Amino acid sequence: METAASPVKPGFVQSLGLLSSTSIVVGSMIGSGIFIVSAKISRLVGSPGLLLLVWLITGLMTLIAALSYSELAAMLPKAGGQYVYLREAMGPVFGFLYGWTFFVVMQTGTIAAVAIAFAKYLGELAPWVSERHWLFYLGHLGPMPLGINTEECAAIAVIALLTAINVRGVRAGALVQNIFTTAKVLGLLGLILLGLFFARNHAAITANFHHLWQGAAGPHPYPTAQGVLWLSTPAIIFLAMVGSLFSSDSWYNIAFAAGEVKNPRRTLPWALTLGTALVTSLYILANFAYLFVLPMHGSAAAATVIGRGIQHATEDRVATAMVSISLGHAGAVVMALAILVSTFGCDNGLILAGARVTYAMARDGLFFRRAGELHPRHRTPAWSLWAQGLWASLLCLSGTYNQLLEYVMFAVVLFYILTIACVFILRRRRPQWPRPYRALGYPWLPGLYIALAGFFDWQLLRYMPGYAYPGLFLVLLGLPVYWLWNRRPKTSGDAPLTEPL
Repeated sequence: METAASPVKPGFVQSLGLLSSTSIVVGSMIGSGIFIVSAKISRLVGSPGLLLLVWLITGLMTLIAALSYSELAAMLPKAGGQYVYLREAMGPVFGFLYGWTFFVVMQTGTIAAVAIAFAKYLGELAPWVSERHWLFYLGHLGPMPLGINTEECAAIAVIALLTAINVRGVRAGALVQNIFTTAKVLGLLGLILLGLFFARNHAAITANFHHLWQGAAGPHPYPTAQGVLWLSTPAIIFLAMVGSLFSSDSWYNIAFAAGEVKNPRRTLPWALTLGTALVTSLYILANFAYLFVLPMHGSAAAATVIGRGIQHATEDRVATAMVSISLGHAGAVVMALAILVSTFGCDNGLILAGARVTYAMARDGLFFRRAGELHPRHRTPAWSLWAQGLWASLLCLSGTYNQLLEYVMFAVVLFYILTIACVFILRRRRPQWPRPYRALGYPWLPGLYIALAGFFDWQLLRYMPGYAYPGLFLVLLGLPVYWLWNRRPKTSGDAPLTEPL
């Protein structure tokens, strides 16, 4: 059995330097959320100050998580990321639970949500692509709509196309990723510069910043299926963070490719820190840009973009609403194209990286052996890619964009809590292992993250049960699956295809 001090065996080509690794972090984080979720956040919190506070707390949590995660990444520079850390710190059952949940909830749910966002902005160019245009509709089962609309069809088509591209080879997927990462960062920078310097609306600035904290004290109305609940300010802030945390997620994708990073013990911590800090700054600036151009408060019935404000931007497309104020419809079309590029590139990165965990599990004998096989010609995990694409496509039919975020984020944050706890566990159990990087502010900052993330998940269970509890159920369903998997008769085909850590 290898230890953290053992040399990394040859296998992957270590070709990713600091710049490429940081680009992967940035490219994985910037997707759809920053262009959409501020609308729902503003409806929930009802105050420009709280809108910015939601993004600040999210940024703080993301940075603490990345700084803590960096200790694990530098200590265990193995392909597989959280799967490896949880398996080493808590045992194979927790590694399996992560891989299982990653497949059925986290990565596939995120792929589905970003694909839905792509389709949402495609509707700016082709209005017939909309969540309101049903090909057939049967009603609702709880919060879940039953039927198929044109938005969902477009999302499924994107997933199928990107899966096919990545099956054909990693070079094709990487080429798409490099091109689209550059384009999305430039698009977001353009949006920020436009809002902060060229399209400033003094009426909106007065309305938003002269009444920055109006309504912040609460209680705040929160709509549920049973009516309206009046919640405290802390509760509403953390419920509103579903969208912002989703927008700031996926920074850990670089850890899945740790075996391909040059000097990973040094490069990974720097890439995680620089990447998350850059994106967090861009996100906060983007929200200032929105508030500089659009009034936060608006009416869903208003006929103009300004009248609808941030809260009621058409289908929550805040970014295109902001651009259309100064550049008209042509500007909105250009912004929609930029966001299509962003979401397309983000989903490509998720699909490219996502199949690595199930592939690694299969190579360890903990998942279907077919998932650990490579395509005979393209040398890609084709079975894992298509299985991931099929499940993500089904999730596209399970709800709206915001509902998918609720479905995904409970499980994502739950495993972040467990992963950050690995820092504490491994310091106690494996103090002799080399730690080229140590978590900043240990134990206080990692402990703060666990407390904030635990409060977040508790609020989801209390007030968003329709999707939080199914997410928890699917996590726990992994326990009997793991038990049954280990009880089945073993054959020679079940032996791990790689040595365990």
